[in-house]
Amino acid sequence: MGKHTLLRAYLAGICVPTIFLLVVVMPGYVLLREVYHFSIPVERVIVFPMAIVPNLWGFWNVLYVAFLAKRRFPIGLYGDALIFILAPLGFLFARILDLATAQHFVFSVGPVVLPVGLTLYYLAWKYLVGFLNAELGLANV
Repeated sequence: MGKHTLLRAYLAGICVPTIFLLVVVMPGYVLLREVYHFSIPVERVIVFPMAIVPNLWGFWNVLYVAFLAKRRFPIGLYGDALIFILAPLGFLFARILDLATAQHFVFSVGPVVLPVGLTLYYLAWKYLVGFLNAELGLANV
């Protein structure tokens, strides 16, 4: 199964965050907005997670398959590094879009949320993206 290796790597990478966004984030958003009447400007908030995050996961997996899979670099550690790109990008987009995120709130919650995010990214990349890479024949490219 050697055809279109990088395309398969991209698709394996976008699968996990896309399913998470459609199964967890969107129903949570609808619940907050419609049931609890929490005012969230969807057109401003949803652009980053729905468009950028899955694409970055896909390209991140392409880079892993192209350069590091042959060297047996742990995919969980590699996936962890992505959070150090996504977190500053998310903060930057929140500042550009002038969302109601106070800078002191982000910096006070960051030290608590970052280890949780690193753990979740490690597990998602090791077990979910790693599984998809193995299923698509990309683990031993």
